[in-house]
Formats: sequence, C-alpha cells, structure tokens
Amino acid sequence: MSSKTVSLKLLFVDDGEYHHETVDVPAASLEKYERLIDCIREDPDVLRRMHVDVERLVSAYVSD
Repeated sequence: MSSKTVSLKLLFVDDGEYHHETVDVPAASLEKYERLIDCIREDPDVLRRMHVDVERLVSAYVSD
C-alpha cells in the first residue's frame, strides 16, 4: 500500500472569521473521486484522519 500523501488547503468560515487549515490525505484516496469534496466527505481513509465540518467549509484545493 502506498503511503504517499497530498496536502489540501481548506478554508473555513466561523461567525464571519475566515481561517485556513492544511491537511494531508492519502494520494490514493483522491484518485478514487472526480470531486475533491466527495473525497473529503466519503472516503474512509480520509475520514479516519480528520473530521471536516462541511457546513463551515468554504473551499478546498490541492496545495502546490
């Protein structure tokens, strides 16, 4: 099993305040989904690593 990871930047809003979080997810997980949000919300390996409050999530993108 590959241990390669990809960094994601997540932008959240909370009571009008914005803040970024950077997280690492398995590269293999990203390859299974067409949309990044689906990977974040559904992939079991990603869900084991983190919980994302999608109600507060404004954007998510792969970090360069």
